[in-house]
Amino acid sequence: MGKTIRLTTAQALVKFLNQQYLSVDGVETPFVKGVFNVFGHGNVLGIGQALEQDPGHLEVIQGKNEQGMAHSAIAFSKQKRRREIFAVTASAGPGSANMLTAAATAFANNIPVLILPADTFATRQPDPVLQQLEVEHDGSMTTNDAFKPVSRYWDRVQRPEQLMTSLIHAFEVMTNPMTAGPATVCISQDVESEAFDFEESFFQKRVHYLDRHEPTKREFVGAAKRIKESKRPVMIVGGGARYSDASAELRELSELCNIPLVETHAGKSTVSAAFKNNLGGTGILGTSAANKAISEADLIIGIGTRYTDFTTSSKTAFDYEQTKFLNINVNRVQTYKFDAFQVVGDAKVTLAGLIPLLKGYTTAFDNSLTEWKEAWQTERTRLHNVAFNRANFDPEIKDQFTQEVMNEYADALNTEFTQTDAFITINDIVADDSIAIASAGSLPGDMQRLWDPIVENTYHLEYGYSCMGYEIAGAVGARIAHPNQEVYAMVGDGSFLMLHSELVTSIQYNKKINVMLFDNSGFGCINNLQMENGSGSYNCEFRTVDNQIMNIDYAKVAEAYGAKVYRANTREELIAALEDAKKQTVSTLIEMKVLPKTMTDGYDGWWHVGVAEVSEKESIHEAYEKKEEKLKKAWKY
Repeated sequence: MGKTIRLTTAQALVKFLNQQYLSVDGVETPFVKGVFNVFGHGNVLGIGQALEQDPGHLEVIQGKNEQGMAHSAIAFSKQKRRREIFAVTASAGPGSANMLTAAATAFANNIPVLILPADTFATRQPDPVLQQLEVEHDGSMTTNDAFKPVSRYWDRVQRPEQLMTSLIHAFEVMTNPMTAGPATVCISQDVESEAFDFEESFFQKRVHYLDRHEPTKREFVGAAKRIKESKRPVMIVGGGARYSDASAELRELSELCNIPLVETHAGKSTVSAAFKNNLGGTGILGTSAANKAISEADLIIGIGTRYTDFTTSSKTAFDYEQTKFLNINVNRVQTYKFDAFQVVGDAKVTLAGLIPLLKGYTTAFDNSLTEWKEAWQTERTRLHNVAFNRANFDPEIKDQFTQEVMNEYADALNTEFTQTDAFITINDIVADDSIAIASAGSLPGDMQRLWDPIVENTYHLEYGYSCMGYEIAGAVGARIAHPNQEVYAMVGDGSFLMLHSELVTSIQYNKKINVMLFDNSGFGCINNLQMENGSGSYNCEFRTVDNQIMNIDYAKVAEAYGAKVYRANTREELIAALEDAKKQTVSTLIEMKVLPKTMTDGYDGWWHVGVAEVSEKESIHEAYEKKEEKLKKAWKY
C-alpha cells in the first residue's frame, strides 16, 4: 500500500479529471476542459460540493437544460477533433434522463463526452426517493439504465473504491479512436459524498496516447494495387479523415493522381472548398458535381466514413456492376461495408503511406472535375438569385401547396425572401474563419450543398443523429472551443422551438454566438418529405385552429434574454444585419422570414423512406411504386 488521501468519491472524481492528458503526435494537452452542470438533488451535495471546494483547472459552466448543455459538450469535442472534452452532470431522475438524447447524439457521431448522471442510493435505505423509478421486477434498475444502449462505456459506482477502475476504463474508451463516444458513469448519490482513503498514485498525471494505427504491408500493397487498376476512383472524405487531421495528405494524393474528393456531412471542411478537386457534399444532399463523380466511379475509396444512408443515397448512388470499394478506417467493422477491400488504419498515416506507392498513376477524369465544379458553381449562383413570383411560382409540389398557398405565406410572413438567397448571402458575408453549425430540418441540405468553407474545420453539421435543438447549444460549445472565431448557428423555427435555452448560457458566460433563424412557419423539411411522397400538407405547417399561418416574433424572445436582435426579410437587410452583428460583443439573433419550398432539392439524390403500400390516394400509390423500382438498384447487404 502506498500513501493515501481521504476524499469523498466526488472530490476524488474532480481531482482525477484534473490529471488526465492526451498526447497526439508528441503534443500533450489536458483532456478535460471543464464540467457543464445543472445541479439538483443527487449531485449538488456531492459533485457540486467538490467543484465548489476545488475545481482545479476545470471550467465550470451552468447549463440551462440538461440536453442542451450536453450538446454543447459534444460540439466542443467535435470542434476539438475529439482531443478535448467536457464532462456533464445532472440531478437524479428527470435531470439525468434529459441527457439521453444527447448521449445518443454523441454515440451516433462517435464523439467522446463524460456523462455523470446522479443515481439513487446505493444503500437503498430511503428508497424510493424523490424522482426514483420504482421497478417491481428489478430493485437495482434506475433511470440511468436507459443510458446503456447509448453509451460506449457504462458503469454504476456504488462503492467509492469502484470509482478508480470505472474512470480508467471510461477514459480508455473515450481516448481510443476506434471506440470514441460517450462514457457514462452513474454515481449513487450517497456514494458521491462518502469518504474513502484513495491511493495517491490514482491522482498522478495520467497521459493517454492517441497513437496513429498504421496498416500492414499487405493492406498498403493491396490498396495501391486496386487504385492503380481503377480508371475513375473517387475519395469519400468522412469524419474519420477530419479527426485524423488528414487534410494535407488528401490534397497531395488528389493532386498527384487527379482523384476527386467528395464529402460526407462529418467530413466537410477537412479540405477547403476552394481546393480544385473538392467537389463538395455527396449523396442525398450532395452537389451535382459530387454526385456525377460518384455515378462514374469504378472505385470508391471511403476514408473514415460510416456510409450512412444520406451519404449513399440509401445505397443507390453507386453502379455496382462497375464499382468496387476500398475502405480506410480505424474501426475494422466500418472497413467491411460494401464488401470492400479493408484497410484498418489512421487516415493521415494511411494516405501518407499510399502517396509514394501511387507516383506515376493518374485517373481518366482529365478536365471533367473542373467542368463539373464550374457547372455546380453556376447552379449555386442561380439558386442565390431565384426570386419569388406571385403570379407564377411553381414549387413542383402536388396537392395543397399551390400558388395560392405560396402567396398566403408571403402575405402572412410579410416576405418574399427565398431560403437559398438568405443562406448563400450569409456564406458570402461572414468571415472565412467563421464556424457554421446546423443539425436538422432542411438547412443541412443547404449546408451540405451551398456552404463553401474556405478555412478548414469551420463546418459543423451534426447529422449522425440529426437532432433538432442541437444548433444553438452546439454553437456555444464551438465558441468555447474557438473563442476568437465567430460562430453561426443555422436554425429553423421548428428547431428553435425545440431547444434554445443555451442562448442564455452564451450571454451569461460571454460566449458570443450568432443565431441565424430561418422562419418558414412550420416543420418545412418534413412537410417536403410527406408531399414528395404523395401525401398532402398535413400537420407540419404552423397554423392556428382557424387555419391562419402563425407569424411569431422570435426576435423578441432573444431580445428578452439580452441578445442583440435584427429582422431581415431582404438580401440588403440581411447584409446590413450581418455586418453590424460582427461588431457586437454579445450574442446576436437575426430573424429571417423565408418562404417555404425555397430550399435546395434534387441533384440525383434519393432517400429510402417508408411509403404506405395501401392508400386511397393515387399519388401515394405512385410514390410507392417509384420506391420499389429504385430499390432494385440498391445494395442488398
